Amino acid sequence: MPLTQDDPLPRALAGVAVGGLAAGLATTAYAGWEARRYVLRERTLPVLPVGARPLRVLHLTDLHLTPGQRAKREWLAGLGGLAPTLDLVVDTGDNLAHRGAVPVVRDALGPLLDVPGVFVHGSNDYFEPSFRNPFRYLLPDDGKRHTDVPALPWRELSRTFTDAGWLDLTNTRDRLRVGDLDVALAGVDDPHLGYDRLEDVAGPADRGADLRLAVTHAPYLRVLDAFARDGYDAVLAGHTHGGQVCLPGGRALTTNCDLEPARARGVHRHPADSRPGDPGSTWMHVGAGLGTSPYARVRIACRPEAVLLTLVPIGEG
Repeated sequence: MPLTQDDPLPRALAGVAVGGLAAGLATTAYAGWEARRYVLRERTLPVLPVGARPLRVLHLTDLHLTPGQRAKREWLAGLGGLAPTLDLVVDTGDNLAHRGAVPVVRDALGPLLDVPGVFVHGSNDYFEPSFRNPFRYLLPDDGKRHTDVPALPWRELSRTFTDAGWLDLTNTRDRLRVGDLDVALAGVDDPHLGYDRLEDVAGPADRGADLRLAVTHAPYLRVLDAFARDGYDAVLAGHTHGGQVCLPGGRALTTNCDLEPARARGVHRHPADSRPGDPGSTWMHVGAGLGTSPYARVRIACRPEAVLLTLVPIGEG
């Protein structure tokens, strides 16, 4: 039977459509607002020898900076006030999102570059971002990597950091005096691109060091497993954006790697069911990062963050 203009169904459908459109616009507006709600979080890692003085470590990751992001640049510059109280800065990559962003990163970090630091790169330091269907992020990883785009000035970024005295931990091991402690370090290039060379850093971490710390951009399980097996006390990583678009309460839907969503950000054990002191296990911290793709500047239930880690003696965390 044909509908007439008096039938309520078309009006109901129109109301649903209008309501859905309004809800979608409101969600998008909120997600764009939250993506600019930067926060400095504080977390504790119990990894130091008994009796050691706590260390303050600033973990930066996934800045995804462009020259036009004034609010983010100004917020980052404000972190420079922490510099006199910091013992170490750890940068786990994806600083760039534009070919002209290296001076922006340098100026935004400012006094933080005077603090002892270490770094590795992520895929977005190497390759220019391009528009992609944002819903692909929620689907299983198909293994395709977008390297058919212009390169970004990652060598210039590396020089900026190393000229400031930061250690480049790309597929290498090194040593650094941090506060009163001797720290053995290891890092790998971006596992998301398959650039990690675990064989270059393989082998037991130096038990003569006071602290053994490893870094990676993306927390792939093969990397976490290797560093845990080799006896590193903690692994710092980024890449996941904490899930970026999360369920209420911050429950991540995806990590963009093979790490399970329950550990998309924050301090966790690895393996997940291990306890402190278990052989072949470690602590890990995954930072949710400060940025997004410049083509999808949205976050939901996952505010952009930098993290101030306080490293304390084992048993005090």
